[in-house]
This record gives sequence, C-alpha cells and structure tokens, in this order.
Amino acid sequence: MAGHEGTGVQQHGDNHDIPNDLKVHKAGAWLPADHRAHKGWLKEQIDQAAKHKKPLLPVIQEFKEFIESDPRRYMYFTAMFDEVPFKHVYRKDPTGHKQIRDYHHMLEVLNHVFGSAPVWTDAAQAVGMVGVPMCAILDFPMSTPSGHAAFLDPEVNKMLKKVLNEWGKFLQQPESAGVLHENKTGWLGPHGKTDMMSVANAPYKTDHKFEDFFVCDTSKKHYGYKSWDDFFTRQFKDEVRPVASPEDDNVIANACESKVFNVQYNAKLKDKFWIKGQPYSVKDMLANDPLSEQFAGATVYQAFLSALSYHRWHSPVSGTVKKAYVQDGTYFSEPLFEGLGDPNTKEIDAQGISSGQGYLTALATRAIIFIEADNPAIGLMAFIGIGMDEVSTCEITVKEGQHIKKGEQTGMFHFGGSSHCLLFRPGVKVEGFPQPGRAENVPVRSQVAVVKN
Repeated sequence: MAGHEGTGVQQHGDNHDIPNDLKVHKAGAWLPADHRAHKGWLKEQIDQAAKHKKPLLPVIQEFKEFIESDPRRYMYFTAMFDEVPFKHVYRKDPTGHKQIRDYHHMLEVLNHVFGSAPVWTDAAQAVGMVGVPMCAILDFPMSTPSGHAAFLDPEVNKMLKKVLNEWGKFLQQPESAGVLHENKTGWLGPHGKTDMMSVANAPYKTDHKFEDFFVCDTSKKHYGYKSWDDFFTRQFKDEVRPVASPEDDNVIANACESKVFNVQYNAKLKDKFWIKGQPYSVKDMLANDPLSEQFAGATVYQAFLSALSYHRWHSPVSGTVKKAYVQDGTYFSEPLFEGLGDPNTKEIDAQGISSGQGYLTALATRAIIFIEADNPAIGLMAFIGIGMDEVSTCEITVKEGQHIKKGEQTGMFHFGGSSHCLLFRPGVKVEGFPQPGRAENVPVRSQVAVVKN
C-alpha cells in the first residue's frame, strides 16, 4: 500500500496552559492551538529573511510583477494587509505588531521560506509547529474583504498555481530531504515521530513505532526517503490498514485517513455553498459535469485529512473508473463568514480555512473521480479530493476505463491541506457513517459505511 497533503501544524502536550485569548482549535491540527506558536514561527522566518536578504527567486519576482502590473491586483494585495485589524490576537505576537506588513514583505518572506523544506519546530512550552508557510503568512490577510476578492480571482489563482508548483518541484529534489533527520528540528526526531504516530495510532490505541507502520528503512539516510515529497507521500504497510470486508461489496471502505467533517443527505444540485451553513451544491462540486445531474438529492460524506496524516486516496468500492480529472480552482479562498466580511463579527474566525471545507468543495482545486461500482445497489458514485492551502498537485493515479478493487490506490495529495468527499446518488441506501465530533481519524480502507440492498 502506497503512502503524499501539506505539512501542517501539530501541537504537543496539553494546551490548558495557553491563555484563553490565544487558544484556538484548528481542525486536524492544521495551525497551532496557540497563536504564539504560529507567530513565533513566522517571526523567525521574518528575522531570517531580513538577516539574509537575497534576490527574489524567478517565480517570486514574476509574482511581484504580476501584482504590480494590474491596478486591480495591486489594490487587492495592498488592501488585504491594511485591512487586518491592529488589535486582539492580530497584534499579540512576539514583536507586538502585525508581522507581515505588506505584499513586498510577503514576497521577501516567501523568498526565504521557499529556499528550504519545512523543518519540525518544537516551540517553547511544547505548543506547536508550523509547516505551511503560505498559509501562515496569509492566515489573516486572506480573511479580509480584499483578500477574499483576490483569492477568488482566476488570474491570481493561475499565478499561485505557478508559485506552488515551483515550491513543489523543490520539495521533490534530494536536497529537500535534509530536514528528515532525528534531531530536534527533524521530522524523524522524537517529537516528530511521536506526533505522527499519535495520529496514525489513535484508532487502535496501540504503541507501534514509526517504522512498524510506514514503509521505510531506518538503516538508510533519511530512512530511505529520497525527498521531502517522498516522505510526505509515505506509504502505510499493508497489514496496518487492511481493506474492510474485501469480498463484501455492500461495505464501503474509507477513501482517506481522515476526520469526519460532515454528513449531508438530499444535497441539492445547486445551493448557496458560500453561506454560513455551507450546504453542498452538487453541480458546483462536480464542476458542472454532465454526470452530476444523476446526483440531485445525493448523500455527501466529507472528512478532513489532518496535517500529519497519510495523504493517498483509495477506492471506496470495487468498480470501473468512468471519469477522472483535476478541476483547477482556488488555493487560499475562504468564505466571507470566516473573516471580516461577516458584518456581525468584524473579527477573523481563527479556525481559518479548515472550518470552510463545505465552501471549498465547490471552489478549490480538486480531483474528481466517478466510479461505476460493481454492486448495482451503489451504481455510479463519486470521489472528490479537495486541495486546500498549499496544494500544488492533486495527482490521480488511475485511468478512465480501469477496473479497480476496493482499497486500491486512486491518487494522492502533494504538499497542502486537504479534504475529501464521497457522493452517492439518491436512492442508494447508504448508512452507518461515522458522525462529526469523533476525536480521531477514521483509518483509511476501514469500513466507513454500509449499503443496504
């Protein structure tokens, strides 16, 4: 079984010592529970960028010219930083003021961050680490009205895709593996491995070691991982994630190692996905594909891949791939109700992009796979892999017309936050989904639901 989403933030220890005005729950531990960890990490990047100034990388220089060559984009990228409030958690950082001052400063810090792979950070008092640089830099600006407008813009997203793809190329190079060591700042150090295993082990409450769960070779440098991306897409060993009831086509297997976000029945073909309740809008989710008409009134199951989880996808059923493609979309768009666009709060929702997952099903860059299940009680179903934040690639590894077995790999996320959905047509009697509120991930390839004939 092969084992690749973005690095994220994982917190160590208890967070009861964190002051209430700094404590935040981030679904899937994507950003730290304590804003001091987020801002402390960011301050370190800012200081290092200022200390070691260097010419902008070609793609960052292109990003700068892109911003400045159009008055609308120039206005957006100037205003989004000006609109971040100078109060509350937005100013309670180690320097006492907003850390990223403007888009010039943003580019300078990105230029520094993109020169190396993310390191594991054991923050003071064990409060967290940050490994999604663009999300950390844009966490507040993307929640402002101007940030909302900018990150919905198709041309902006094309430019961001180019930036992220260059970042992704570096993370596939051998030099990016330098952070995969066993010291304090290494992903294979004591805290790094402990946190990754706490996520992987939670469903079973076992005490396995990293090398017991993941395909690696501890006798080799970097445990045999050739690059940061190779580590990020690490594989589980087959025996630790067995396929649920492989011979029973009524049992649906979990497509991703993930935490439940939502289950919705009778989803409309078109709905207002941008409002607070985030109802699913099936045609928008499925990129207006002609096959989407069959999913009016669909059952939708959505779950979130936590930062330290396994990031490959596996087929929930045995069947034939009818269609499989990647739909380009947004990378850092948040719904207005998460930020300053909400007239009722005038505050940025510190839960950030992870709480807007329903909204992202219709807008974010995503992989869409239609599968005609062998089981006629299921028939045509759909899987959507949803890129969030730092995603540079949603990679599909199956082809149209290919017959796949339940539990077989269908694709993966490369570097970036992510969520996924399963869609079942109306009339399919699917039940038994795990419900939102479950503390731990549902293991990939384990039973996630059952279809009644």
